[in-house]
Amino acid sequence: MLTTVLAFLLTLAVLIAVHEYGHYRMAVACGVKVLRFSIGFGRVVWRRQATPDSTEFVLSALPLGGYVRMLDEREGPVPPAERDRAFNRKPLRQRAAIVAAGPVANLLLAVLLYAASHWIGQQEPKAVLGAPVAGSLAERAGLRAGDWVQAWQDAEGGWTDVRSLSDLRWLVTQALLRGEALQLQVSDADGRGSRQVRLGLDELGAKDVDPAVLRRVGLGGAFSEPVMGEVKAGGPAALAGLRAGDRVLRVDGQPVSDAQGLRERIRAAVRGDEALPMQWQVERAGQALTLPVRPRLAREGDRAIARIDAYVGAPPAMVTVQLGPVEGLQQGMVRTWEVSALTLRMLGRMLTGEASVKNLSGPLTIADAAGQSVQHGLAYYLGFLALVSVSLGVLNLLPLPMLDGGHLMYYIFEGLTGRPVSELWLARLQRGGVAVLLLMMSVALFNDVARLLGLH
Repeated sequence: MLTTVLAFLLTLAVLIAVHEYGHYRMAVACGVKVLRFSIGFGRVVWRRQATPDSTEFVLSALPLGGYVRMLDEREGPVPPAERDRAFNRKPLRQRAAIVAAGPVANLLLAVLLYAASHWIGQQEPKAVLGAPVAGSLAERAGLRAGDWVQAWQDAEGGWTDVRSLSDLRWLVTQALLRGEALQLQVSDADGRGSRQVRLGLDELGAKDVDPAVLRRVGLGGAFSEPVMGEVKAGGPAALAGLRAGDRVLRVDGQPVSDAQGLRERIRAAVRGDEALPMQWQVERAGQALTLPVRPRLAREGDRAIARIDAYVGAPPAMVTVQLGPVEGLQQGMVRTWEVSALTLRMLGRMLTGEASVKNLSGPLTIADAAGQSVQHGLAYYLGFLALVSVSLGVLNLLPLPMLDGGHLMYYIFEGLTGRPVSELWLARLQRGGVAVLLLMMSVALFNDVARLLGLH
């Protein structure tokens, strides 16, 4: 819990500081006097100011945001000698640059964070697939347990390596949202028997990427050999005579291809409120043994499932995904662009009702993800930080009053008409913007709570 809280606070501090620093540096470059640079809102808990005429840097009690206060005649009297340093006196292009600099700083930070994550390298599951979901698109396409997805074909017909299972899942997500098929080059786990597989994602007509859609796609998780791991003393597996290292060959006469399929068979061995007995054929020290296994009944929410109290499956094959300085930076730019486009596409679909608002996440989900990424290592945390930085940058560019994009919208109007938005309309738009933001925040928080309670 402490790790999650600290990771969340660090995430907020870094992203807010970079965003506001973008505004601050551009304001200084344009000759605007910056009165205060604040991380957080409310009561000031720390203050630093080199001279009475310089910028005041503060930390405030509520860390959910920040601001840069500039000299501005609309907010108070300005001495005649300093009017040329007031924000409102600057040309339109400079005011627009100052406002846009915050979101741009977040996007540039994301590029560097993604690049740093690639430079450090991550241990990820190799793109060797477990058994596809029965009746799924992947199964119909001919994918099987143990298939290694090595490359994918782009629109120009060139082939690009699939570095890991995470890489493959990202490709599938993008193709789903574009409504395009995915052409894959596949072999067995040892690289033999290369063939091409067309994953017809365009056939699904998916408007959203949620668990139900991904189940229809049916890509298996990382391939895991059907080998028994730790067996809990006194549990059904131990009572049946199963041992760590046993390779499971068949269950009730049906061959077992991977650990994922075996786990699903165990969970499904239920009729009503009774766990069903199973006949397992295992290989131990070169000998085949047949063992009767009677799972115990367990509950998962409202659903009855069977358990054997043992770890099922060998660890999946892992690969180190690490890039050089130039390639890492290139991938950082590509991934930032892709995530930005994906974020805008999803927001647009939610606005038109084509995608569910359940995709909105709030502070609880972000905090949980921050804690989990920290536990996986620095490279994973940097990747998570980059993802949130992109989201913050894109969100702030939306044409909503109260956001940087709303102010840019005002400046576009001013540039087209030659006059600023009237005070009356500014007040109306501000009230509307506050209402929209409060609604979005409420939906996001509701989604967070629903996920924690298992309702989503």
